[in-house]
Amino acid sequence: MPTTCKTLIGLALGIAGLLPLSAIAQNMVLKAHDTHPAGYPTVVAVENMGKKLDAATNGRIKVQMFPGAVLGQEKEAVEQAQLGAIQLARISLGVIGPVVPEVDVFNMPFVFRDIAHMRKVIDGQVGTDLLDKVSASQARLVALGWMDGGARSLYTKKPVRTPADLKGVKVRMMGNPLFVDTMNAMGGNGISMAYGEVFSALQTGVIDGAENNPPSMFTSNHFTTGAKYYTQTNHLIIPEILVMSKVTWDKLSAQDKALVKRVAREAQMDQRALWDKSVEEYTGKLKAAGVEFIQIDTKPFFDATAPVRTKYGAKFGELMQRIAAVQ
Repeated sequence: MPTTCKTLIGLALGIAGLLPLSAIAQNMVLKAHDTHPAGYPTVVAVENMGKKLDAATNGRIKVQMFPGAVLGQEKEAVEQAQLGAIQLARISLGVIGPVVPEVDVFNMPFVFRDIAHMRKVIDGQVGTDLLDKVSASQARLVALGWMDGGARSLYTKKPVRTPADLKGVKVRMMGNPLFVDTMNAMGGNGISMAYGEVFSALQTGVIDGAENNPPSMFTSNHFTTGAKYYTQTNHLIIPEILVMSKVTWDKLSAQDKALVKRVAREAQMDQRALWDKSVEEYTGKLKAAGVEFIQIDTKPFFDATAPVRTKYGAKFGELMQRIAAVQ
């Protein structure tokens, strides 16, 4: 090999050795985790994000999706992401709240007026600020975007139109005192119970109802247990979050970071469209199966849960004011 070529190669290697790892374009396969099953809107949105990364980098960055909790439940997934063993994860706010308490503001009953309000909040400055807080925290995760978890409403064995109709009605709630207190304030009897136990509890009469979105009500077969009334309270509208391992993020070049953020934002919008289509589809299936959807005035339920927002939301006063101000 001519001396000139050897010199140039040596010089190039020397410069590469001086560059930080993040400045060197790398081939990588991003393992993505989701507890939802294949075909679920959040899963498909991240898969589509992976296709965009693949195309934009000529195959240098790919996403390998692992749906259905095959890599563990959310707590385990977060722990693996913190170590860099998982690169991407769609997670609920419950596993982030202990590290970044501000995200718990979204758990408040009726903190959003409706789904449109929630979307404006997460798409705007409040949503951006909370993502930045997660990224800057000790969680060792980089928050890339929000995912729509839908609105949770009541489904029961008898029609419910007012808080008085919930008297004595046992309703399964997620295992958080805030959610149990929410149901109690709404007039019912909140029962903390694992999701996997709800079907048999409805069948045997241990509970009289539950609350969730239409896709979940249908896919869990809860509508076959006699819970034939779906009252659209929309009392909880809790978005979810898409995060990347900070270990992985720190290996990306500035250009790749910008690309990941852009396609993640597109995934946020993509998932929303998929979610709306899913809700429409499963609402139709539930109606065809005999479920009655009941439209109500939600103000009595909003008023009834004011003490819950006071109790749990006191530390989020300014943030809740910012959310309420979003039009």
